[in-house]
Amino acid sequence: MPPGLWLRLRNIGRALRIWRAVLLLVAWLWWDGRAFSYPGGVTPERRARRQRRRARWLTGQLLDFGSAFIKLGQLLSARPDVLPASWVEELSRLQDSVPAFPFDTAQTLLEQELGSRCAEIVDIEPEPLGAASLAQVHRASLRSGRQVVFKIQRPGLERLFRLDLEVMQQVAVLLQRHPRWGAGRDWVSIAQECRRVLLRELDFRLEAEHAARFRQQFLDDPGIRIPAVVWELTTRRVLCLDYVPGIKITDRQAILEAGIDPAAVAEKGAASYLQQLVRFGFFHADPHPGNLAVARDGALIYYDFGMVGSLSQRLRSRLGRMVTAAAARDAGGLVRELQAAGVIAADIDPGPVRRLVRVMLTEALTPPFSANVLEKLSGDLYDLVYGQPFRLPPELIFVMRALSTFEGVGRSLDPSFSLVAIARPYLLPLMTASGNSPNDLLNQLGRQAVEVGSRALGLPQRLEESLARIEQGDLQVQIRAGETDRLLRRLALSQQSAGQAVLLGALAVAAALLASSVRPALTAVPLVLGLPVGLSWLKLQARIKRDGRIDKLPGAGA
Repeated sequence: MPPGLWLRLRNIGRALRIWRAVLLLVAWLWWDGRAFSYPGGVTPERRARRQRRRARWLTGQLLDFGSAFIKLGQLLSARPDVLPASWVEELSRLQDSVPAFPFDTAQTLLEQELGSRCAEIVDIEPEPLGAASLAQVHRASLRSGRQVVFKIQRPGLERLFRLDLEVMQQVAVLLQRHPRWGAGRDWVSIAQECRRVLLRELDFRLEAEHAARFRQQFLDDPGIRIPAVVWELTTRRVLCLDYVPGIKITDRQAILEAGIDPAAVAEKGAASYLQQLVRFGFFHADPHPGNLAVARDGALIYYDFGMVGSLSQRLRSRLGRMVTAAAARDAGGLVRELQAAGVIAADIDPGPVRRLVRVMLTEALTPPFSANVLEKLSGDLYDLVYGQPFRLPPELIFVMRALSTFEGVGRSLDPSFSLVAIARPYLLPLMTASGNSPNDLLNQLGRQAVEVGSRALGLPQRLEESLARIEQGDLQVQIRAGETDRLLRRLALSQQSAGQAVLLGALAVAAALLASSVRPALTAVPLVLGLPVGLSWLKLQARIKRDGRIDKLPGAGA
């Protein structure tokens, strides 16, 4: 049989295998959606168990299909807005470990990629240090005496990737046309983004650039170690790095035997990742325990820079305001920041979201802190965003997952490990990442006073919108007609009183700051401005008390 025909038949057979798995999954999902498929009746617990079983089956299929689909699963695990929480959690555990290809093949690939530069290699170990779906790693010695490792890409991988990605695109088109599964989701765009990311990951020169950038970030930190790139022996399909051995970060016994404090390692890992987020905005997107090790001197070693993420300055400044709102337990402010960042659609009713965010903030920020607070928050967040108008940036999902990983590793090394305590000094600069200084406090308080005033002015419009929603049947309320006017009046008085109280507080802070400045005479300005506001606030308090006494009179509620 001609080689071209044999190759074409192999491609057709693989495509048929993939489509068979897709159609089987679709059939199972259809079956799971029918109530009669649950003997004894459908319950949330039975539905959840069956969902987890399907997610495990899908994870196994992705592993069987190899490189492209393993990477696809890892990317989909960062999309809780399109997959249920149980599927996301299962896919997030996807770690590929496949048999190594023959050493003769590895040598042939090295000769093809490096050519005459292979003369620099004086010794290479036939047994690989590790093998994955994209490549395998061999230790070697160079003529200069330098100890290195070669990451060698599997043969024929690009051809296989392009075939698999073509089938993925066809599956995405099928899903998009489905009236229920395609609603509110852009599967075609997701497939195109996966194609772009996966083809880039085949170019090891990009991974070399990522490793060099990480090394530059931590060059002055002796506690963090990043392997250096050997550029002259790096190509599109071969990556050469310094050999940096270490103890696996989850091997607590070996760490203790080396005389290293596990608690210090846990703190160093979490601190280094927070530093990546806050200081550099460029972070390792896959810091699972297999990509982390501990050197004999206690330094933390990072491996594998194929998956990285970056936070733009705009998003970092927005994150700073999110952290500020969360620290103040301002659920409304946090929801507004999420809408401004594009995480929540701007045209939805923020009420239910605000209530859930308030509950999450209370649980996360109320001492004593839970040992796995991030894991719980991630679960709540995944449940919140699925099927809702949320568009979580994949970078944020990778950040939360990485922090959860460090949280779990830290607890395995040190039972008293607290990520919240370690994060505090790193969150403070994030809160001021937009460049605010203490002298900007007056401006901030002024903006808050204006915002409260704007809310008071916007109250009639909000009431009108609420009445319109009631007329359309979107809201159902029960009203006691005799109390309506009093309730609305008291609501308006309370809003006005709150606005004046905030303004008085702002003026008081301004007076205190001016009194300690180089021009204390200016203290009179906020004091004079606060006099009429204070008198008006006292009048409002008297009026509110009078209305309260009237409400308590017999027959007042009739």
